[in-house]
Amino acid sequence: MYLATIGRREHAAKGKLSAVGANVFALGAVSLVTDVSSEMVTAVLPVYLVLGLHLSPAAYGLFDGLYTGATALLRIVGGYVADRVRRRKAVAGVGYALSAVAKLGLLAAGASAAAIGAVITLDRTGKGLRTAPRDALITLSAPEPLLGRAFGVHRAMDSVGAFAGPLVALAVLAAVGATDPAAFDAVFVVSFCVAAIGVLLLVLFVRDRRTPRPANPVSPKAAVALLRGHGVRRLLVAACVLGLATVGDGFVYLLLQHKEDVATGWFPLLAVGTNLSYLLLAAPLGALADRVGRLPVVLGGYGALALVYLLLAGPVSGWPLFALSLALYGAFYAATDGVLMALAGPLLPESLRTTGISLVQTAQALAYFTSSVLFGLAWQFWGPEPAIGVAAGAAVVAIGVTFVVLAPRRAA
Repeated sequence: MYLATIGRREHAAKGKLSAVGANVFALGAVSLVTDVSSEMVTAVLPVYLVLGLHLSPAAYGLFDGLYTGATALLRIVGGYVADRVRRRKAVAGVGYALSAVAKLGLLAAGASAAAIGAVITLDRTGKGLRTAPRDALITLSAPEPLLGRAFGVHRAMDSVGAFAGPLVALAVLAAVGATDPAAFDAVFVVSFCVAAIGVLLLVLFVRDRRTPRPANPVSPKAAVALLRGHGVRRLLVAACVLGLATVGDGFVYLLLQHKEDVATGWFPLLAVGTNLSYLLLAAPLGALADRVGRLPVVLGGYGALALVYLLLAGPVSGWPLFALSLALYGAFYAATDGVLMALAGPLLPESLRTTGISLVQTAQALAYFTSSVLFGLAWQFWGPEPAIGVAAGAAVVAIGVTFVVLAPRRAA
């Protein structure tokens, strides 16, 4: 009897995973490999720019904002084109390829801040083009009641790559020598090779989900009409508010490095801690969002982010600071990254699903760009502790505003 019960539970679990769809797992594999490549660069970029090229916190804030937000409008272009031609895989593939080429561009950029900015823009152009089509494919590859679980599975696979990327970067730095000027070039070359494998996986294993041709062709007018929906408008407002409360990974890790004097060679391990937490929590929190509601999980994630900021501004130090802040930071991503897209999916028509998702992502990315620039200026003129204290307050305010904006309306 006991064994039969266990067998039924295992069968049910396998059934839920299979219901997510093979395409979700294929997209997860592409993201896993791509994130190994991108996180190799992301893990070393803050220390490369600030300690290697001696950029000020304000200048780094501009670069960090550029890394996520400067090409945000291309998300809308990519989303609209993918809906218009109904070839989401092809548009995503162009984005993945551009990001791969950008890794080689970092080699040619050298120590030129302008050239590095141009290469970062190219890399983020690729990400801007691919993200909305990829997430739209996920929403079209799994049933609506399981979207939280589908995004959780995808983000868990994605975070495996994010976990491995800094370790690969650390291994390359150790092999070449962290103090060797060629160490960062070696990281960029290996990153390109891994990114190329990700593009190949997309071509071979991801299947496009061609939606039926709509009765009314996809047009700019139809895309603008999305904004007339109250649900979509509220979601865009919430995305902007939440983006303004996020200062970015690089600043979090630089604050830890500033507070605890982390050696350059060990800096990539900070991202490893975050990604380990993300990896362990992404799928469970995605499933939880399907059961209890996606909005409570998203708000809980931003509560974790506020706690991270408070820890960085407070008196806690040593291993408790590292353990708590990195675990909570990973929980923040696990509770918000895919869950917010799962929250958006059902509000959008299939024919404009990619366009709608790109609008949400663009609103959040532009707000993030603003937040990074302002935080960099605050750090430079006020100091790191006051700046992160203000960020903690902003995160708390963002939670309240988002709850008011997105909480279900009761009928009068």
